[in-house]
Amino acid sequence: MRYRSLGSTGIKVSEISFGTWAIGGSWGNVEEQAALDGLARAMDQGVTFFDTADVYGDGRAERLLARATKGRDIAVATKFCRAGDIHDPATYTYESVSRFCEGSLKRLEREAIDLYQIHCPPHAVLEQGDVFAVLDRLKREGKILHYGVSVETDAEGLTALRYPGVEALQVIFNVFRQKPITELFPVAKEKNAGILVRLPLASGLLTGKFRKDDSFPADDHRNFNQNGESFNVGETFAGLPFPKGVELAERLRWIGDGRGNMTRAALRYILDYPEVSCVIPGFKNVQQVDDNLATEDVPSFTAQELAQLSAFYETEVKPWIRGPY
Repeated sequence: MRYRSLGSTGIKVSEISFGTWAIGGSWGNVEEQAALDGLARAMDQGVTFFDTADVYGDGRAERLLARATKGRDIAVATKFCRAGDIHDPATYTYESVSRFCEGSLKRLEREAIDLYQIHCPPHAVLEQGDVFAVLDRLKREGKILHYGVSVETDAEGLTALRYPGVEALQVIFNVFRQKPITELFPVAKEKNAGILVRLPLASGLLTGKFRKDDSFPADDHRNFNQNGESFNVGETFAGLPFPKGVELAERLRWIGDGRGNMTRAALRYILDYPEVSCVIPGFKNVQQVDDNLATEDVPSFTAQELAQLSAFYETEVKPWIRGPY
């Protein structure tokens, strides 16, 4: 396992870390023991960082992390605001954020949160900015060590980086979502802000395992949010209509040649960008953890391959992406 700096935080993170949305909820059923086994395998293989949120399974993911990480030197990032009304200014007051924070601390069984992130708030909240003074106060109180923002769009990320206390951004970035390369990554590098990459496999499209007639369980966001019915459409299949996403993924099968499979190739693509601190794929079992970690052994993309993927994104993928990004 290789490690990278998480911006200016001083935290060294495994470049392949893991998100816990899948084991928390909204990705179909995941047995508790399978989740705990996956977490244990990741840590045994050198993973030192996990990302979660208070709303993943209504706290289930945080509680699973508490059990799995007990006695281990593991950094944890969690998120807040979506347990409330994200459009209500009251959600971002000291009273509200402190309550969210205390809830996460209790579920995580920790004295402080390593990285506390605003969970995809409206752009107006970031522009107004009062929430950052609240986070500064929680930092002074020792409840959080560092803070950042999980964003949906480059514009939101650029606004967040105007605030000096923001030490990390969590963004959607993958072969199907290449926009951050142009402007956001250079600014993050200039500000020495860490970049956490979520949804690196575009909700599974970039594994190459789906067919156009596949369906998903009722409690899986790939069923109930395919068109942005519940939250930003970009969180599901990178904002692509599912049948089109499957078609585009088929045309990318070549990226897996010499790299084991498409999953490892898609993760390798992300890690080829030095601005990225870590990639945080989800998992449901030990086998998926192992497959993701095998990315460490596959070769990087050549300059010619990167140019080919860039052209494919601009001409074939970008016109189909829905929602702001």
